[in-house]
Amino acid sequence: MKTKAAVLHQIGGHTRPYTDSKPLKIEEVELGKPGRDEVIVQIKAAGLCHSDLSVIDGNRPRQTPMVLGHEAAGVIVELGEGVKNFEVGDHVVFAFLPSCGHCEYCTSGRAALCNPGAAANNAGELLNGDRKIKNKEGETYYHHLGVSGFAEYSIASIYSLVKIDKSYPFEIAALFGCAVMTGVGAVVHTANVHAGESVLVVGLGGVGLSAILGARAAGASKIIAADVNDSKLQVAKDFGATHVINSKNDSALNELKQEITTSGVDKSVEFAGAMPALDFAFNATKKGGTTVTGALPHPDARLSLNPLLLVGQEKTLKGCYLGSCVPKIDIPNFLELYKNGQLPVDKLITHRLKLEDINEGFERLAQGDAIRQVILFD
Repeated sequence: MKTKAAVLHQIGGHTRPYTDSKPLKIEEVELGKPGRDEVIVQIKAAGLCHSDLSVIDGNRPRQTPMVLGHEAAGVIVELGEGVKNFEVGDHVVFAFLPSCGHCEYCTSGRAALCNPGAAANNAGELLNGDRKIKNKEGETYYHHLGVSGFAEYSIASIYSLVKIDKSYPFEIAALFGCAVMTGVGAVVHTANVHAGESVLVVGLGGVGLSAILGARAAGASKIIAADVNDSKLQVAKDFGATHVINSKNDSALNELKQEITTSGVDKSVEFAGAMPALDFAFNATKKGGTTVTGALPHPDARLSLNPLLLVGQEKTLKGCYLGSCVPKIDIPNFLELYKNGQLPVDKLITHRLKLEDINEGFERLAQGDAIRQVILFD
């Protein structure tokens, strides 16, 4: 099957603005036939995420050439051999880490740590080790996190897909594959926020704002939003933040610990991907509290941490990937919360694009002028 796709040929080294350098090239590529437990999905909507931008600018190295995109939703149009529980015409959301279902982590309910899924993602392959995207000359391209959603069609393992009710708009459903699953999951699963607790959210992109929605749905008493961009702080108020604070101000930590709270927050979650942001989140967490980071900084980044604080104050520092979710359970559950009005994630969408506008979209994201931009396909 032939399809248009946005292909990244080089990691990093692209001059700004991306509207001029065009790091993503729109090409016609050929998808192979779906094999065992594989399907072809017609992509209907795909979100532009900072994790994609991190690949483009070199902060998240991946193999190239690669068809980018990891947050998407669409319709199954072709089944491979042995496919069960999916049919042509099913509406699906992609999860950006396939869950094999039989490794030690999947069988213990920790799908976010699936070993075969991580190995496939790191290799730029589908779960079975195949690569099934080629250009006109026959060169094989890499898959992005088992999704490669910046394309009209994608070939995927069924273990990367979650079937959803057909009533959900595709542009909404796509957000649950990354931004919502990660942000809400970090709050309700990794941080385990309880009703009445105070929560700090650092880094107010699509994931951070989703975390604010998650904290509100969980019944947090105080939801403090922190960023270095004042315009994002104003947006956070509309998402349910009870307090906002610019974390680059010298007085920010004292203000949080002495004026907004009595000694710090019960739980903090960080999505900025910068070491000062994680440091702020950890220091803003009170004794016995928990700090969660779900960001993906450059692989060379290192955190300077005084272990005496972990011991003497019994603090907890936790990592979070995929929102600590089991996608086939949590994505439908979170969609129900959206339907009931408890997760108004439609607020995340600031721009709707065509595939041909993708470089303009990433320049807008790099400038901080967008929350979630969604590519819509006919």
